[in-house]
Amino acid sequence: MFHFLDKSHTLAPPGYNRWLVPPAALSIHLCIGQIYAYSVFNQPLTQLIGITESAPGDWSLVQVGLIFSIALFCLGASAAVFGKWLERVGPRRAMFTSALCFAGGFVLSAIGVELHQIWLLYLGHGVLGGIGLGLGYISPVSTLIKWFPDRPGMATGMAIMGFGGGAMVASPLAIWLMEHFKTPTDMGVSQTFLVMGGLYLCFMLFGVFTVRIPDVGFSTAPNPKIKIHHPKSVDANMAIITPQFYLLFCVLMLNVTAGIGVLGQASVMIQEMFSEKVVGTDRAVTAAAAGGFVGLLSLFNMGGRFFWSSLSS
Repeated sequence: MFHFLDKSHTLAPPGYNRWLVPPAALSIHLCIGQIYAYSVFNQPLTQLIGITESAPGDWSLVQVGLIFSIALFCLGASAAVFGKWLERVGPRRAMFTSALCFAGGFVLSAIGVELHQIWLLYLGHGVLGGIGLGLGYISPVSTLIKWFPDRPGMATGMAIMGFGGGAMVASPLAIWLMEHFKTPTDMGVSQTFLVMGGLYLCFMLFGVFTVRIPDVGFSTAPNPKIKIHHPKSVDANMAIITPQFYLLFCVLMLNVTAGIGVLGQASVMIQEMFSEKVVGTDRAVTAAAAGGFVGLLSLFNMGGRFFWSSLSS
């Protein structure tokens, strides 16, 4: 029934244009990049009962902030655990699994909002969605590197710029949907989760059906610029026992921790810094304006990922 997910069915035909692959990769990364806009949900999730302000029984900002932290942890953990599985089964099956997990996280979280059970959001957007993030992150990157062995940095940048730019789409979309579904007794969060989950599933499935991997002939093409196996390359098993791996890991962890710390609270942070109590009603930052700030961060996140990655090739 699911034979189309097999790695053998993902092989590109002879003469396939490799520039058809980046759109498939971007369709995945632009969707999972929604996690960088998750801060637009923080304030609404803390006012599900009080509506206009937090009331007794509402979740605290610390409780809600854990959702983002769990998701990012599961992203890294699943990317490390399922990396070899991806190479064995191919990107299509991994991307399909990612789409189901990521969209399923929205559905489970919507149920959690309706039942006011935050552990369902931890399980939905945190664990299930985080696994979808990890699988969705590594699948396009691995595939594009195979298609662009002559420019691996640029190939990586093409994929991860979508992840960085996902918030530019997700932030205004989430705010518009919440405003659309909002009523005097409902913040519209659960409905927004369901709609976004459905939309992201459709876009991610586009990537699933259109992704291709090069055949052996492409990999061994007599092109002097293409060097797939560098003389000093090491596999994953050997890499994790080298000191260079752990030094790179520490640098990346410190870098990501600082950036993620800002992104995880960007919307709430700017609204609190420029609230009515601080700057007055006329100049206070609204939820919509805060969403624009999140989108601006996403724009530079996206551009920096592609620019600096391309320079490394």
